[in-house]
Formats: sequence, structure tokens, C-alpha cells
Amino acid sequence: MRRRLIQIISAVVANPYLPSLFTKEIYQGKLKGFCVPVLNCYSCPLAIFACPIGALQHFFASARATLAVGSYQLGLYVIGTLGVVSAVIGRMACGWACPFGLLQELLYKIPSPKSEIPRFWSHFKYLFLAITVVLLPILVVDDFGYGQTWFCKWICPAGTLEAGIPMVTLNENIRGQIGFQFGFKTSLLVLFLGWMVLNRRPFCRTVCPLGAIFSFFNKVSIFKLGFDKDKCIRCNACYRVCPTALKVYENANSPDCIRCLKCINACKQNAVDYNLTMLN
Repeated sequence: MRRRLIQIISAVVANPYLPSLFTKEIYQGKLKGFCVPVLNCYSCPLAIFACPIGALQHFFASARATLAVGSYQLGLYVIGTLGVVSAVIGRMACGWACPFGLLQELLYKIPSPKSEIPRFWSHFKYLFLAITVVLLPILVVDDFGYGQTWFCKWICPAGTLEAGIPMVTLNENIRGQIGFQFGFKTSLLVLFLGWMVLNRRPFCRTVCPLGAIFSFFNKVSIFKLGFDKDKCIRCNACYRVCPTALKVYENANSPDCIRCLKCINACKQNAVDYNLTMLN
């Protein structure tokens, strides 16, 4: 209950700009210069912060042009922000603050036949990170040396839900300009939403490039899970409550662990606890 409340508060804090509902314009103030460590679209009418994945793509998309003149502040800022968050809490932001993660958990509660995602699919998110966030923006450029934000433009369902559909709904001028790209992304969103009903946080586990970045630090972050293998009886209580379908005894600090801490309460053997590295 506490985690759910924090998730809701985080979503509201990141998206409080109600004037956009009347002005039909997104917030462009100073706060948009700051990234929140979650997937929350920059262009969402209610958003007041930037999305780190969008900012990272903009940096790589303009890397050839900006680095040539010695401008690299944006890249250092975004990488520094993600690095600090990752080093301290790993993927905990995914489990406690991400609005799109909250949506996936709520959709999974809808009664329906459930299925499991093949374990190796979790590696796909690293491909999305490498190809659509880094390589394509750098390598595919126009005559002026600028690339595109491929993940935002063609894939991100959070952007479609939080920004694309609301902006088209609110602004009739934009409504008259929609074409193949909007239809493609909307169809992709529908597929993702259906998948979220059937599987536990599938986007986080298989596609999300931000989750991929955070996952690199799960084993070395200051905050991590502690596991006592001598107490564990492998009853799978942790697996049954885990939003990302993990078994703690297989890998206590798996790259897919979002540090929701539900396994701690579920374990009747007290085999799982949290661990602050700097205090041990």
C-alpha cells in the first residue's frame, strides 16, 4: 500500500501542469531542464520535467554537430543524473516512481488468462537501448549532422499514451496533421496494453531502455537486496508476488529486480531483506 501511494504521488509530482488542459500548450519553463529518473514523456501536456531517455537521444542525435564545437553539457548532465541514481538505488526508481510501471501493474490486475515471458526476452531491452537510443541517432543523420530520436519517434508507448494521444485530443491543429507515424505508434501502444494485462510488467522487462541502464548497476548499487540462502526453502512466495516474475534464490539482485521489496513481506522464512552496502 505504501509503495502504491508513492507511485501515485510520483506520477502527480511529475505531471502537475493543469494549465495545459486549457492553453493546449506544453510546459516550457525552467524545470524542463531537469530529468526525472523515470519514463515520463517530455511532451506530455501535464509534464514539468524532461525524460532522461528523450534527453539522451537528443544528445546522441546532435552529437556530431555539438561535439564538433565542444558542446557536451547535455550528455554529461543526463549521464551524470542516471549514474548517480543507478549507483545509489539501481532499478528502485522503476519500482517506486515510474508512472508507466504503475500502469503495467494495474493492468495486470485485470482478470484474464496469464502467461509467462521467456527469460531470455529480458535481453531485448539492451538491444533497444543500444540500437534506438544510441546507434541510430548517431549514425543516421541529415546533411547538417543531426539524427533523430528513434525510440521516442517510433516505439515509446509511454510517449504515445502520455503525449501523443492527449495532444491530438486537445489540439485540433495537430489533429489535422496525424499520419502513418501516429497510427503505427497507437497500434503499438494497443499491443503493449494488451500484453500488460497478460504478463507482469512486460515493457519494463523486455523493452525499456531506461530500465536497461539502471539494471547495469543492480549488483553494485548502495541499496540492494540481501538474501540468506540457509533460511530459504524455495517455496516461491517471492516469485508469486514479484512484479517482474523473479525468484530471489536464483539471483537476489537480478538486473530485472525493481526493488519493490514485496518479496521481503512475502517471505515467511525471513530469508530476504534489504542491504545498504555503505553501512556494512
